[in-house]
Amino acid sequence: MAAACRNTICSFYIIYMKIIIAGAGAAGLAAAVSAAKNGAEVVLLDRNEKAGKKIYITGKGRCNFTNIAPVDDFYANIVSNPRFMYSSFAHCDNRDLIRFIEDAGVATKVERGGRVFPESDHASDITRAFTDTLSQAGVKIHLHTRLTGLIIEDGQIAGAKVVREGHISERHEIRADAVILAGGGLSYPSTGSDGNMIPMLEELGLKVERPYPALVPLLTKEDYIPLLQGLSLKNVTFNVYSEKKKKAVFSEFGEMLFTHFGLSGPIVLSASSRIADFLYRERELKAWVDLKPHLSPEKLHNRLIRIAVENPNRDFSHFFDELLPSKLCHVITGLTGIDQKRKINSITRQEREKIQFLLGHFPMTITGTRGFKEAIVTGGGLSVKEVDPKTMQVKKIPGLYVAGELIDVDALTGGYNLTCAFSMGALAGYSASRGYERNCNE
Repeated sequence: MAAACRNTICSFYIIYMKIIIAGAGAAGLAAAVSAAKNGAEVVLLDRNEKAGKKIYITGKGRCNFTNIAPVDDFYANIVSNPRFMYSSFAHCDNRDLIRFIEDAGVATKVERGGRVFPESDHASDITRAFTDTLSQAGVKIHLHTRLTGLIIEDGQIAGAKVVREGHISERHEIRADAVILAGGGLSYPSTGSDGNMIPMLEELGLKVERPYPALVPLLTKEDYIPLLQGLSLKNVTFNVYSEKKKKAVFSEFGEMLFTHFGLSGPIVLSASSRIADFLYRERELKAWVDLKPHLSPEKLHNRLIRIAVENPNRDFSHFFDELLPSKLCHVITGLTGIDQKRKINSITRQEREKIQFLLGHFPMTITGTRGFKEAIVTGGGLSVKEVDPKTMQVKKIPGLYVAGELIDVDALTGGYNLTCAFSMGALAGYSASRGYERNCNE
């Protein structure tokens, strides 16, 4: 998308590339636009009833499609293989993406944290920007159609096998100069993102890193966590500790939510991506919440003294009333081990120190994550070592390109994942449309 259209001239004649793109999500749509603008004949396939089905549910239907942060800041928000994105961002970055969306007639707006949304708050407008552009370029999206295999001749792509699903399924072979796989990962499988292309990659002898749910709620062990279901905490710090590594592996300030199975909310989702490898190896990780991170130990100590002085004859069950939400008061009172009917003025210094410790270290044990149905993105996927980052072409199979969530690149929330997908797709489409370079070198 970022690159201007140009003639693909080789040895004084033009070679018009025919490109099959499997998957009309973020990466596939961007690839189709980029390839079509560079003169390729594009066959865009999607197994769903409409293009961009997963885009429709992003950002709770509002679609946080990118971020206005400087491109250099993007790399700090990419969890897996950030350096792989250098060439993709050089070809099409967040500014190029915003410009494309606005040139397509969709007004945008910026919200907290630099998140960029369509001004209408309708994710469908982002999809429309791409589909309208493709329609103007004469590209038709073949819906209810899925790729079932690749045609490889003499070690390079020669086309693809597809099935058009309807009252009577139709099987076809489509000859093509290049194929771009943009079928997504395994998150939200109801959108068609069910990882069906991963076995295809493995059958080709390509290395696939273990796929796992990322940006996903966490499961906890303690029976008191479900008692807090529905409670949202703001301005707290969530910490995760690896006993095997003997170090903290995650710490972030923000908002979290207790659920019937464990934890969710922005900082928990971020943690799920950062701790995935540790959780896979260790099965359990210790975690705690600093409920009062804005108070220094000295200030918190003085606050506890003041509560004791001002409420000497109240039962201990009311000690936390001024400090914590009511649901949490009951749970943390029980964790102290102090009789709830004792008077506050009878609390010892050692017991007060334990109270202070619990306020800074509300404990829990992480035992796993929720599944792909609740994961915003997929971690893992095709190893980046199998892909040329300058072109998005699979190194071992000329004419085969990949883009988007299918690759082992995932990022944190804030518009970073979609930007990665759009950028990879744009580079893959552009590179595939210039396949004449391969022919010239043969």
